[in-house]
Amino acid sequence: MSIILKAEGISRTYKSGSVEVNALKKCDLEVEEGRFYSIVGKSGAGKSTLLRILAGMDRPDTGSVYVDGEDIFKIKDKDLAAFRRRKIGYVYQDYSLFPEFTGLENIYMPQALDKKDMDREEIDDLMEALEIAHCKDKLPTQMSGGEQQRVALARALITKPAVVFADEPTGNLDMASAKTVADMFQKASQHFHQTIIMVTHDQQMAELADGMIRISDGGLSYEH
Repeated sequence: MSIILKAEGISRTYKSGSVEVNALKKCDLEVEEGRFYSIVGKSGAGKSTLLRILAGMDRPDTGSVYVDGEDIFKIKDKDLAAFRRRKIGYVYQDYSLFPEFTGLENIYMPQALDKKDMDREEIDDLMEALEIAHCKDKLPTQMSGGEQQRVALARALITKPAVVFADEPTGNLDMASAKTVADMFQKASQHFHQTIIMVTHDQQMAELADGMIRISDGGLSYEH
């Protein structure tokens, strides 16, 4: 399989009070296209830091990140937002849906920002695959947490990005809803050949992935 995301020598240090924490120490990473990865590690190990750097949301102190062959930190700031919108999907723990818009409208939003016409058939097919067709005309307040998270996943998938990142996507859900959402991530990887990288503290959720990236003492290791 081809490499869709690559990180080379990324480091990140931050301060916690008066203490300097080396969250990432010259880390390298290669991610294969169409696979589902989980990132695991102890609380405070730097899982979300790693995810945000890989997604181009934060800059590392050193190193480079390549998404679909592009060195994302060499892209001008004014162009990076558009690149991220087209090439990177991001699913937040708190869903981050627009409360005044329906499920359909929330999913269409990334395409609307790119001034693309809505493809109703494509969105209908995606909502059907993620078992949220019944949420099409619902506002977020009318959806369960699990439904909102699956709408957020659909929104991340609609642009067919190179990579979808998810930061503790099941953290606010009950066990049954969390399992359903995790199953949907697995399905999205298999059904849409989508590359997904998910941070989770839940070992059971992590084991649904094709591979596990463990972060410990500022270093990365692979588990399959």
